[in-house]
Amino acid sequence: MEIIDVLPPRFGYVIFTYFYSWVMLTYLGVKVGAARKKYDVKYPTMYSDKEQVFNCIQRAHQNTLEVYPQWLVFQTIAALVYPTAASVLGVIWVTSRFSYAWGYYTGDPAKRMHGAYGYIGYFGVIILSITVALQLLGII
Repeated sequence: MEIIDVLPPRFGYVIFTYFYSWVMLTYLGVKVGAARKKYDVKYPTMYSDKEQVFNCIQRAHQNTLEVYPQWLVFQTIAALVYPTAASVLGVIWVTSRFSYAWGYYTGDPAKRMHGAYGYIGYFGVIILSITVALQLLGII
């Protein structure tokens, strides 16, 4: 049996969603690298004592990395049963991380909330994952 025979037919959308998330993480990482150069923040220093904007750029990336593993797990569980819905929710979450970062990049941390709509995608895949668990347990 091959993996193509095991995964749902629309799982290809999920793979493209993972690819989109990779593009987003790469973009955020490149922005931190450019900010390090611009604000002269050397490795391994994580934050600047002088440059608030650098700290905001770095935090946008760091916060995304902090939540990314959990999102991947729930995205995958949800996608195994609900690939199309999980992909739509995943695209919402990934797109929101751009909005979150662009708001943060202004240097005003409150503007990171421009990405708050991402909770729709994040909590959506969590709810779908719980649904899958309940189905596997025969509860629903």
